[in-house]
Amino acid sequence: MFPQTKSPKNPSSGTNMEILEDGEDEQQQQPKRIKSSHYSETSEDPLPVPTLLPEIIIEILSRLPVRSLLRCKSVCKLWYAMISDTHFIRSHLTLSTSNNRYTHHRLIFSTVRRFNLKSSPLYDVLYNEAVNAVELDYPLKHPHKSVWIVGSCNGLLAIAIEEETLFIWNPSTRKSNRLPYGGFKVRSGWYVLYGFGYDESTDDYKVVGISCIFRNGAKYDTKVKIYSMKYGNWKNIGDFPHGIPVDDSAKFSNGGLHWAASQDFESSYSWRIVSLDLARETYGEILQPNYDEGDRDLTLGALGESLCVLCNYRGNRADVWVMKVYGVRDSWMKLVSIPYFTDPGSYQFSVPLLISNDGKVLLQFDKKLVVYDSKNHSSSEIDNFDECLEAYTFVESLVSPEAPIRPWSEIEKIIWND
Repeated sequence: MFPQTKSPKNPSSGTNMEILEDGEDEQQQQPKRIKSSHYSETSEDPLPVPTLLPEIIIEILSRLPVRSLLRCKSVCKLWYAMISDTHFIRSHLTLSTSNNRYTHHRLIFSTVRRFNLKSSPLYDVLYNEAVNAVELDYPLKHPHKSVWIVGSCNGLLAIAIEEETLFIWNPSTRKSNRLPYGGFKVRSGWYVLYGFGYDESTDDYKVVGISCIFRNGAKYDTKVKIYSMKYGNWKNIGDFPHGIPVDDSAKFSNGGLHWAASQDFESSYSWRIVSLDLARETYGEILQPNYDEGDRDLTLGALGESLCVLCNYRGNRADVWVMKVYGVRDSWMKLVSIPYFTDPGSYQFSVPLLISNDGKVLLQFDKKLVVYDSKNHSSSEIDNFDECLEAYTFVESLVSPEAPIRPWSEIEKIIWND
């Protein structure tokens, strides 16, 4: 017969013995039952922790933000290898880019004095009243040297300091790659323009620089160079056709860079859309839409993978045209018309930075950011963005700005062919 008191733990057995009280009547009629626990803090053989298949781990990790993934690389060698894998980086980029809630998207802009870069979550800009813009500590930052955002592609930004120093920067991973000097000299009568894009055929990021010089009698010369991040060198390509570019930076779309170019700088009626195929390194021309009649100013831009043109009818409205099928003139479509609710004076809307799936249009007006709701035809200014000079959107990614390590045999070919 069992005793009526609780049995003490037996430290040598590794099993906790506990008597269950079932009531006074039952205690007198039958033995008390014993509950056995198969695991304790003193157990030498704990149950194994269930593990996930690598495929499931990758599926989970590919949906995390970059900041979390950088921490996860420290978990173990396996996770470090998975997150560093090029296939994982591409998969993560694809999922982040296609996120309709813009969870991994950010807005970046330079300030009026051109000495600072600030950033904030894109979702907050579109949908929250209170937006906090954080000042970024970018590479080569100098209190007296201006900074210029050249372009954004796959989470990488091309940044120019004083138009002469260039670097590719991933603000999410804080890694950067300073480009070698391209030979562009900024002096009186000269100016330099850049463009940044991705050549998918060779998995290579490229920067194009165009130096323009005005000569007597309204004549001008252009010099064009292209830099390959994969090969790490600049090289000359054909002169710029159809006048000179009138944009600050080229617009990247469908594997090419695009500029508005003109030979008559006093009118936008004469300008053309000049393209440069980054894979073939050849120029082309994109035919424009049939605009409505009226006094207008045109600005070239890109919305996602599509080229777009903002057609400003001075003081009245701004039409946004988007090319649905690249290179096909008939595919141009007027996506939205944005009215000027008050007299804009000498200011105009910029090309939209984004048009969301629910019809919100993010664009710049003077030094402020504005969200126009095309469904209820209302607009609102974004607080804390009253000193915006130029703005871009980018997606957080793990894409490296550093040139890949190449075997000497390939480097030797580059040297002899240059």
